Amino acid sequence: MLETIIDLIRHGEPAGGRRYRGHGVDDPLTEKGWLQMWTAVGEHKSWQHIVTSPLLRCREFAHALGERHSIPVTVEPRFKEVGFGEWEGLSHDAVKIDRIDAYRAFLRDPVGCRPQGAEPLDDFVRRVSSAYDETLSRHQGRHYLIVAHAGVIRAMIAKTVHASPSGLYRIKVSNGGITRIRHSAEGGVLELLNGKLAD
Repeated sequence: MLETIIDLIRHGEPAGGRRYRGHGVDDPLTEKGWLQMWTAVGEHKSWQHIVTSPLLRCREFAHALGERHSIPVTVEPRFKEVGFGEWEGLSHDAVKIDRIDAYRAFLRDPVGCRPQGAEPLDDFVRRVSSAYDETLSRHQGRHYLIVAHAGVIRAMIAKTVHASPSGLYRIKVSNGGITRIRHSAEGGVLELLNGKLAD
C-alpha cells in the first residue's frame, strides 16, 4: 500500500457564538474564523485534493482554498457534523444552566445519554468511517485535505487509534486546528493534533 497523508482542518469560528450547531444550524464563518483557517494552512499547497463537509462553515473555505491553489474540491455529505437534536441552536451556557442534569448525563455517557432527537453516536461514527474509508481508498498514495467539524475529526482520530466512541468528547479539536494522519500498509498513525502547517 502506498503511503497516504491526510490533513484534517476544523472550521474556524462560526457566526452566532458558542453553541450546538450539529448539522441543522448552518452558520457561516466570522472574519476571525476565516483568519484562523488561513493562518493554520499558511502557504501550504501540496494537497492534491480537498474533501469538505457540505456545511457553510467548512465548504466556503474549502472552495476558496481550492480556487487559490487550483486544487479540486469534492463535497462529501457524510462529513457533516453529528446531529445534536433539540440542543441544536442552543448556546453551551444555556444547556449547562437550563439542562444541567441532561448535560451532566451527556458528559458521563455521551453514547447512552444523547440529547432528545440527536443522532446516535454509533450511527455517526459508522457514517464518518464509511466516508473516510472510501476517501482513503479513492486517494490512496496521495496527500489530501479534509475540511470538517470537531465531531467528524474526533471520529477519524478514534478510528485511527482504535478508541471507543464513548471517549470522543475527551479529544479537544480547536477551531482552525490541523490534524494529520499518515496511512501505510500497517495502518494509520496520528502525527499531529491542533497544529498549523509551516510551509
